Amino acid sequence: MNRFDIINRIGDKYRVGNTELGEFSYAQALKSVGKDIKDYQKAASGAKHNFLDIRFENNRLAVLVECKNNFKKWDKAKIQSQLQDYVRYEKAYSGKKIVAILAETDGNEIWVWHGQSVIIDDGHKSDETVLRTFEEYEDLCFGKVNDKIKVVDSIKILNEKLHSDGINEKLRSQFVGTCLLALKNGLVYKNVKETIDPETGKILAPEQVIIKNVKGILEGLLTKGGDLNKAGKLAILNNKVLGDQDVTSLTYKELGELLEFIDDNVVPYIDDKNTAGQDLLNLFFTTFNKYVGKSDKNQAFTPDHICDFMSKAVGVNKNSRVLDPCCGSGAFLVRAMTDAMDDCDTEAEREEVKKNQIFGIEYEEGAFGLSSTNMLIHGDGNSNVVQDSMFKRSKWIEENDINIVLMNPPYNATKKCCDPEYTKNWDSRKKEDPSKGLHYVEWIARHVPATCKMAVLLPMQAAIGNSGDVKKFKKKMLDNYTLDAVFSLPTEMFYPGASAIACCMVFELSQKHDRANRDTFFGYFKDDTFIKRKGLGRIELADSEGNSLWVKTEEKWLDLYRNKREVPGLSVMKKVTWKDEWLAEAYMETDYSTLTEEDFQKVLNDYLSYLIKEGEIYES
Repeated sequence: MNRFDIINRIGDKYRVGNTELGEFSYAQALKSVGKDIKDYQKAASGAKHNFLDIRFENNRLAVLVECKNNFKKWDKAKIQSQLQDYVRYEKAYSGKKIVAILAETDGNEIWVWHGQSVIIDDGHKSDETVLRTFEEYEDLCFGKVNDKIKVVDSIKILNEKLHSDGINEKLRSQFVGTCLLALKNGLVYKNVKETIDPETGKILAPEQVIIKNVKGILEGLLTKGGDLNKAGKLAILNNKVLGDQDVTSLTYKELGELLEFIDDNVVPYIDDKNTAGQDLLNLFFTTFNKYVGKSDKNQAFTPDHICDFMSKAVGVNKNSRVLDPCCGSGAFLVRAMTDAMDDCDTEAEREEVKKNQIFGIEYEEGAFGLSSTNMLIHGDGNSNVVQDSMFKRSKWIEENDINIVLMNPPYNATKKCCDPEYTKNWDSRKKEDPSKGLHYVEWIARHVPATCKMAVLLPMQAAIGNSGDVKKFKKKMLDNYTLDAVFSLPTEMFYPGASAIACCMVFELSQKHDRANRDTFFGYFKDDTFIKRKGLGRIELADSEGNSLWVKTEEKWLDLYRNKREVPGLSVMKKVTWKDEWLAEAYMETDYSTLTEEDFQKVLNDYLSYLIKEGEIYES
């Protein structure tokens, strides 16, 4: 296949060259973004490769093609190493997802790599034998936006099935996650026969055989990963989930139908090589959360796209050692692990990330089970997630040399969940954390290195700071650390779970705020292009061509923050102290040109709803 045919097949409109011959010079490209190619060349590669034959791109994907006349005439290791160099340069240049291709010009053979890390070797090569179009490669890497909608639709049906089968609402997300994990790892559930348990000699009914096999798969995954917390995790999954009466009372027919539904409607969308499938389980938790009892509505599972934004804002990469000390369902841990592995060049680096660079602590037993299952589904059999109070893990935290903290602490934690040193001075009438979660942040900041960067979700009350304890902890933070940024996030971000309105604060711990002597970036990032959909929660929108609007929005938010740009209606730079409000709303210039009559009416409606909710006025 000659170069002309390759270009026409993939799509000439996506081709980008920056030399007279149409090749792509990475030295020139990297220089254009203030980087030197020498910083990314490795001595082990031999020749200092620079010019890629053909490059294609859009706003989120780069397809790299290196042509060779006949693969048999070339040293395979050398040409694969050359392509790996181009992948490394591309990551440094654009940060986009990558499809890397070696193509014959005297023949028709192609070798293709794509996925999380794009590791160019025989073990990671895809089974592709035919060149695809750019659009097909984009679908391969990202999936279609509507896939998420179809999955969430399936979850709604699945929840109805679980309800009719008598599975308690608090058990559903954990049970479905466990089934999903087992199915991904070869669980057989069709045509299962009654058998004798070799360990006890008792007869096992078909449904009992399936549950026993699920337990075996879980134990195998934990053992394979060398998980030090295996016993505790198995105890929760076995006793609290698989051993629950609601599950053990399922008939073979009921259990089989549930597994078949998950196998047909969910498993195909969980693809470790596909970014669109990486965080599907987090959608499970968010969606199932709307069915929990009212008393649990304060449990705010962070939406996956907000986890993604926060992870990218603090620059998680293959060298990051990430801690979430209130990890809940594990959403931040999964996202950090995915972003870190995206930056890896070798399988050894990926294994190092999974085994030794992601850390989590969760106090509540049920959420600990969720995070353990979530990490296992995403390929981490040795996740360093422990069940404990973070306030009892100071030594463990200090020993693990953390350099990134991502967290969403409880906003109204009871006394037993808070720092004992803090609660011993509480007024006896205080039942919930008066710092609104800030004391969690301040405690963690004292137990991680000064090189650490923190991105934390907190309620708006913590940013406004009009109560004694909130102000006290705001002062403690700025007396020791720098407030780098605050992002005001969507009002109904946690819908359909908790009703709290949250913002994201970014702290740098290397010096006190006054010594840094710089403005803080404030982003008014309220519109994430997600909408509420009846019965399904908040879903992302797409444009007329099916492209995610969130992808463009996230790129804009990150660009504003990284380059500290001020845009009316979106962002502002302001020097603040602990006495000030830490919200864009307090300082931002309004872009009145964009306001409409509908905006005015919406504000009135929202205020009216607030008054009714607070009991200021009553509906007649």
